[in-house]
Amino acid sequence: MPLNVNSTSKKVDWNIFHVIHAKMSVPRARILDLMKAQCQLFATTFNPEGVRMGNKVLRQRLKGPAVAAYYPRKTATIKDIKREFGPTLATWDEAEEDRFEYIDELKLRGKSAPKKKKGPPAPTGKKR
Repeated sequence: MPLNVNSTSKKVDWNIFHVIHAKMSVPRARILDLMKAQCQLFATTFNPEGVRMGNKVLRQRLKGPAVAAYYPRKTATIKDIKREFGPTLATWDEAEEDRFEYIDELKLRGKSAPKKKKGPPAPTGKKR
């Protein structure tokens, strides 16, 4: 049975190799030696048992720099400046003042959060 090669597309009929392989059995040790040499030649991992080792994930480029570059760099806020210089520096935080004003408006309408309880907690149930 000759090897069929299509001259226009240069495709090889691989069915002949399956027929030859079925007739002649090659020892497993020899195939493993061939696989080991192939892995050394092409710098791949020799894994004859097909154990999942995560090489596909480990070969990928690291995502850390891309994720870090996605978020904008942190700039100093008024809260950071207050924390750094303490009460000696008089600062004005517009957002914080707006928040306090909004809370005062809620309190006037009776819609604010309830006051926190002061004093010891009330005993619940029997103590045994």
